[in-house]
Amino acid sequence: MKSLPPVLFFVILPLFPLQGDTFTFKADRMTGGRASGKEITVLVGNAEVRSDNLLLRAARIEIQGEDSQFIDCTGGVWGREEEKDILFQTDRLRYDRKLKIARLEGNSTLEDKKNEIVAKGRFIEYDDEAEITVFQISVRLFKDTMVCRSDYAVYRRNEKLLELSGFPVVYKKNDEFRADRIRVDLDTDDVTMEGSVSGSIKD
Repeated sequence: MKSLPPVLFFVILPLFPLQGDTFTFKADRMTGGRASGKEITVLVGNAEVRSDNLLLRAARIEIQGEDSQFIDCTGGVWGREEEKDILFQTDRLRYDRKLKIARLEGNSTLEDKKNEIVAKGRFIEYDDEAEITVFQISVRLFKDTMVCRSDYAVYRRNEKLLELSGFPVVYKKNDEFRADRIRVDLDTDDVTMEGSVSGSIKD
């Protein structure tokens, strides 16, 4: 007698939300328990989590902690902050629902569609409430004809400011700017440089 193939389950259930937050998830398979001190839920296969304005998708998602505070996504991670229209892709994402801080690890991309900015790095920390993003390692940021590169960068979304350090360089069309520290006004594209300033400007 032939054995039947395993059955994949589609799940969509509410978990215990933080105050004022709506939290749902779905996946092909789910395991876990809610024992006190060992709260964990593992979603595998087309996993998706929605927490307030944040939508996350990945091959595997682990939800841990009291009130499902911590979310750990791995495998083709894709996410969107729907209210601010911010998209991101990464190898691994860890999200604290209480602090509203997301950490992206590996090959990571963040796109601020409202401000028409695309940024890449090996580590990205996004603070949703403060609207401040920190980029580290092989940082690249693209806006219109401008390209910024550095080892470290801070993007202040409310002020539309980008602060670069760690061998920063900014390319604007045919112009090139280098310094110890560079600040870019992403609203006007003005560049401010400090320390060991150099560059080239072509007519």
